[in-house]
Amino acid sequence: MPDTDAIIAETKPEALNDHNLIAAAETVVPGILYDHNLIAAAETVVPGILYDKRPAKRLDGSPVDGLYNVWITLDNPKQYNSYTTDMVKGAILAFRRASVDREVNAVVFTGTGDKAFCTGGNTKEYAEYYAGNPQEYRQYMRLFNDMVSAILGCDKPVICRVNGMRIGGGQEIGMACDFSVTQDLSNFGQAGPKHGSAAIGGATDFLPVMIGCEQAMVSGTLCEPFSAHKAYRLGIVSGIVPALKVNGDFVANPTVVTDRMFDDYGRIVHGEFKSGADFKAGRETIKSGEVDLSLLDAEVESLCSKLIETFPECMTKSLEELRKPKLNAWNANKENSRSWLALNMMNEARTGFRAFNEGTKETGREIDFVKLRQALAVGTPWTPELIESLMPGAGSDG
Repeated sequence: MPDTDAIIAETKPEALNDHNLIAAAETVVPGILYDHNLIAAAETVVPGILYDKRPAKRLDGSPVDGLYNVWITLDNPKQYNSYTTDMVKGAILAFRRASVDREVNAVVFTGTGDKAFCTGGNTKEYAEYYAGNPQEYRQYMRLFNDMVSAILGCDKPVICRVNGMRIGGGQEIGMACDFSVTQDLSNFGQAGPKHGSAAIGGATDFLPVMIGCEQAMVSGTLCEPFSAHKAYRLGIVSGIVPALKVNGDFVANPTVVTDRMFDDYGRIVHGEFKSGADFKAGRETIKSGEVDLSLLDAEVESLCSKLIETFPECMTKSLEELRKPKLNAWNANKENSRSWLALNMMNEARTGFRAFNEGTKETGREIDFVKLRQALAVGTPWTPELIESLMPGAGSDG
């Protein structure tokens, strides 16, 4: 077996050419490194956003000195980690901070708890502040667009740790990430046309690229949630782990078909929700067990460890190139989407967000869509009175 040191000693040139334009002494590492953050690091932490640098690990689990993975966490569990205006600003700053940190290997983007990664924008804030104020919502959408762009432009690989449902704008910021790893009790999907909006905060850009035009159309228009197993099958997530423990053992989501691919007619059923008594039985099984996200954390940590065993600049360039299909679509549409969403706050969004915010379990959180369509079919103008008549429970006697 050749000895490397011997080969070096025998083959190295006696003298090396100096390819520097100036003396080498003038190219040494500076004593003080520039800070490329826009503001002081301490100011990037805002209520609702957690920023945590965790020691990076090798594949064998041993810690790596001086290198870290950053966890950026949406911390609004009482409202299913929906993002407020301040949280959007905090997320932009957090991703910027992680992107320029020389010690950071990867970014993990997640939410607090086990119920939701994120359900999108804060509908209470939408209904009570932005509804009817398109000029204000236009400014908000500048921030939202910058948040998505901050994810897509991060110099470090971004992993979405899907700890719970990823719906609406939560699905959009999740799809902006480079990888998604989910626990299998999570649900995915869009909510726009059911609640007065359109999924043009990223979903209409990313979904056709990721899952094809037909499935994108189904998700973006029908607003039917789908399971983590279906998300895995469609290619929206790259990894999936069980989270439910029953009698101490992990089991697959019992409300979802996971034991076969096709039904008797050859249609794909893997990942579809069960129905009837089977679905109810699955719900009871979930109630009898406990949610444990340890396998999710292990899967995310393993992915971070794989990423650290690469050339950093080659990794960044690979990210830049592989993001282009999503990024090109996003950049082509984000400004006109922003304008439309702002104007939409005068009618359908104003109505839909109010309905969701003011509705209850008894009345529901959606308007009477048929009555709205009937009114518009005969030329009824949008008025405050029309909007009030469409609110959940408006036509009831109680």
